[in-house]
Amino acid sequence: MAHPSLLRELVERCEALRRRMAAGGGPEIARNLEDVTYTLCVVTGTRQLDTALYVARRQLADGPRRQSLHR
Repeated sequence: MAHPSLLRELVERCEALRRRMAAGGGPEIARNLEDVTYTLCVVTGTRQLDTALYVARRQLADGPRRQSLHR
């Protein structure tokens, strides 16, 4: 599992880039979105963006519970 701060950053960047693409983003935005998508898929062990976002959000939500179990 990736560090929560990395997951949070990737999810936030992905969401921001998706909004920019929907607003008519150009090739640079598209390339940045591809890069973030690839990284998010790698760290979550998935192959599709929607699945990667789901897994990342789930890991972030479960993070505090896992930490409290290990104490």
